[in-house]
Amino acid sequence: MNTAKENINVQRLVVGVGLALFAIKVVAWYMTSSVAILTDALESTVNVVASFIGLYSLVLSAKPRDLEHPYGHGKVEFISAGIEGALIAVAGLVIIYEAINNFRHPHEIGNLDFGILLVGVAAGVNFGVGYLAVQRGEKNNSLALIASGKHLQSDTYTTLGIIAGLVLMRFTGWAWVDSVVALIFAFVIIYTGVKIVRSSIAGIMDEADTELLDKVVATLNERREANWVDVHNLRIIKYGSVLHLDFHLTVPWFLNVHDAHDEVDKIDGLVKEKFGESVEMFVHMDGCLDFSCQICSKQDCPERRAVFVKKLPWTVDNISSNNKHRLDV
Repeated sequence: MNTAKENINVQRLVVGVGLALFAIKVVAWYMTSSVAILTDALESTVNVVASFIGLYSLVLSAKPRDLEHPYGHGKVEFISAGIEGALIAVAGLVIIYEAINNFRHPHEIGNLDFGILLVGVAAGVNFGVGYLAVQRGEKNNSLALIASGKHLQSDTYTTLGIIAGLVLMRFTGWAWVDSVVALIFAFVIIYTGVKIVRSSIAGIMDEADTELLDKVVATLNERREANWVDVHNLRIIKYGSVLHLDFHLTVPWFLNVHDAHDEVDKIDGLVKEKFGESVEMFVHMDGCLDFSCQICSKQDCPERRAVFVKKLPWTVDNISSNNKHRLDV
């Protein structure tokens, strides 16, 4: 199964689970009249809407590239995640309003045992599906799927807190606990939503993913070969599940085109071994210059012009710079 199809299937599962759990929570709220459970149900309405948006974005991002979209349609996932994050934050604000209103106009709560059981089942299912979505999203580099999974997981944490409050209320009879629990987790929900919006904006603006850059640089350092004299001007851009990687590779100037291309193929295989087949790589080839000899560890070089001094370790800073590496004079 290809990456795009796998993402879509997982998101379809998220949609189905969202609809089922929303129905369960509505029943629990109707039976108990708990504003805390209403909090959970309101967030589930956001889950349902957001999961449909996420599914649409994944279907669209899976479309092949065309003349109008030469890099594909993957950027729509960032828009989807941004909408979902905003909806999560709005749900948190609605919950705050309902909790404060319940403080001012308290009402009787009943059938707590039944309500606790229903939302407990919902919490377990939510976490399992959310964990699956996050794992698949990270594996396939899908921000939309990660956002859906984190949304479900945040819903789980909210539900667990609500259950704790309901249990406390069940044994103490303190009705005000219902509103306090709702307020606490409303702020948790808002924080989660803001983080998702922040990630989506970073993706739209092609903000450097330092964590991903660290992994790429570590992989290149670990498997570095003598003919890879220098790598610089490295950039990574995400298009949905596709990672677009480009950089300049300095090789010994006397290699013919075929030999130089073999070095590119080695790096391509290395990167795909680490990050999967959804990586597309574009490499600009440079021939080494005289100053490169001091940092070139190639022992059998027939054209060496200077004594090897030391091999420079690649870092995110120096590998991102658009300059060939050389020893400081």
